[in-house]
Amino acid sequence: MNEAGDTSPQPGNTSKPKAGDRRRARALAMQGLYQRHFSKTPISDIEAEFMVDNDMSKVDIMYFRDLLRGIHREQAELDKLIEPFLDRPLKEVDPVELAIVRLGTYELKHRIDVPYKVVINEGIEMAKRFGGTEGHKFVNSILDKLSQRLRLAETRPR
Repeated sequence: MNEAGDTSPQPGNTSKPKAGDRRRARALAMQGLYQRHFSKTPISDIEAEFMVDNDMSKVDIMYFRDLLRGIHREQAELDKLIEPFLDRPLKEVDPVELAIVRLGTYELKHRIDVPYKVVINEGIEMAKRFGGTEGHKFVNSILDKLSQRLRLAETRPR
């Protein structure tokens, strides 16, 4: 992480993160956001708790921290991006699905090193694992629409 707190890949860093390590980072970040939704515990305390209570040996820790801190910091802005695509008020969205959609929105907006299709697929898989029966369809719909807005050059037909 550089002095500004940015955890994006740094020039000269040639080690590429493993997909499984990032997948686990996403899942833990989503769970941390879910916990924050109900507990209002400071995000730094949630991060510390997750670091102690989980086996972090196969987790991209920098990615986990970037997601957890960044999504918390930009939650209001992320929600403004999400709301136009919702079929109900934000407060009525299932908390698990909301955490997943916020995570995907953050990745689409800030993590251009992650292809938009990966962001959508990871969101769908998390919703299948942690969300309600049809939650993956909701997540897919929202992230697909957001990708067309936030990743226009990448999603445009060639």
